Amino acid sequence: MSGMAMTFGSLLIALGVGGWALTGQQSPTALIPAGFGVVLFLLGWLARKESLRMHAMHGAATVALLGLFGSAHGLMQLPALLSGEAERPAAVIAQTVMAALCTVFVLLCVQSFVAARKARQAGA
Repeated sequence: MSGMAMTFGSLLIALGVGGWALTGQQSPTALIPAGFGVVLFLLGWLARKESLRMHAMHGAATVALLGLFGSAHGLMQLPALLSGEAERPAAVIAQTVMAALCTVFVLLCVQSFVAARKARQAGA
């Protein structure tokens, strides 16, 4: 799962830096996904150490959940984007992609946590 955290972190970094570059480097808020990505990547890297794995992955899931909540506004603006009425289409797209990435990661984390608990109970 640590590899997944690093992968999703890298995707969020690419989203943030790519969005910032594609929009003319005008708004530093376009880098917000990259900030979440850096934290997620670092937590994934820490989770490679067995003694830190559980805490680092729970931290990663929490960061992704916060990222989902923070980017959910983009999902609500999706109808406006599709009808051509969105004020900042690039922001809506970036927020929607961030919400999707964070959702998938949180779901993978929950699945992994459940499997780990079952494995511990089966071994006990």
